[in-house]
Amino acid sequence: MTGADEPEILFERRGHAGLITLNRPKALNALTVSMTTAMYRALSEWERDDTITRVVVRGRGGRAFCAGGDIRQIHDLARRGLDDEVRRFWLAEYHLNAYVQRYTKPYIALIEGIVMGGGVGLSLHGSHRVSSERYTLAMPEVGIGFFPDVGMTHSLPRLAGRAGVYLALTGARIGAGDARALGLATHHAAAENFDAITDELAGGGAIERAFDRHATAFPEVGPITAHGATIEACFSADSVAGILARLDADGSPFATETAALMRTRSPHSLCIAHEQMRRGIGMDFAEAMQAEYRLAMRAMHWHDFHEGVRAVLVDKDNRPDWRPAALADVDPAGIAEAFTDLPDGDAPRFDGSATFDGSERMPS
Repeated sequence: MTGADEPEILFERRGHAGLITLNRPKALNALTVSMTTAMYRALSEWERDDTITRVVVRGRGGRAFCAGGDIRQIHDLARRGLDDEVRRFWLAEYHLNAYVQRYTKPYIALIEGIVMGGGVGLSLHGSHRVSSERYTLAMPEVGIGFFPDVGMTHSLPRLAGRAGVYLALTGARIGAGDARALGLATHHAAAENFDAITDELAGGGAIERAFDRHATAFPEVGPITAHGATIEACFSADSVAGILARLDADGSPFATETAALMRTRSPHSLCIAHEQMRRGIGMDFAEAMQAEYRLAMRAMHWHDFHEGVRAVLVDKDNRPDWRPAALADVDPAGIAEAFTDLPDGDAPRFDGSATFDGSERMPS
């Protein structure tokens, strides 16, 4: 039972494991700033504790591991002009992502149901990602006038066959088979076995043995793998317009559906995401997170972000009024400027050199 006064995130020491449970099932375990700061604090404590040899992260409720950051919360803060609170949100989430990526102990995400946006950041950067039968992964941000963040500037352009560019520019959902083929999932098990896996991991034995005892075969690969040649050929174009032209020329049902999906997305966000993929291949993880922080702070003033959240999450009419509405009207200079230093010089570092204790005092 989840009561109104129950914590949003639960922590438990069980044997040799530190257990983290995201506990907002009605909100699909969407992340709030208090959840991310508490999780950072627990991870830091457990990293220094020799009795804890691994961390296990789960989401409660069965429908979602984590559907992302609480984007309505951040949207409301931005609309009210609460810039310090907005900054606190992005700093907390991005420092947590960076910490997971450099964590020195095994970090195991048991993923049941939806894993999107910030949930991908909580899971993908750890050492072990265990999918289950209802696993569904996506980075759908271009559909709300935002951009694929939480480290995707680094991770997506490194996926084989331009699959990461496809995921960034479409927001398409993939299942466990495709996730395994791309290296996004490392193991697969029935969700009903997650409790047994957790207990065995808490016992302190070899991590791979726990998976060997309870894991099942991955499902067959899905559309992203089946259409890998088309994805690589089309999404290797050097612009969003070029990608759409290649999809149109291909003319297959998959290419046609993909082009139609992209044309529902924010043209501005498509161009930002494409530039992320181009630049990200040359960035280390900390540099990618810094670039995303700059983009996130700027996005709070983008028309398309507020309009996308309104259309998809608030009014739910799914009829966003993108500005500009046409890809040809997106200003290339504005896209390039979005990746430059912020006017106020705000440039936090995400390489672990800044002190971050999970409190409200965020590092710069």
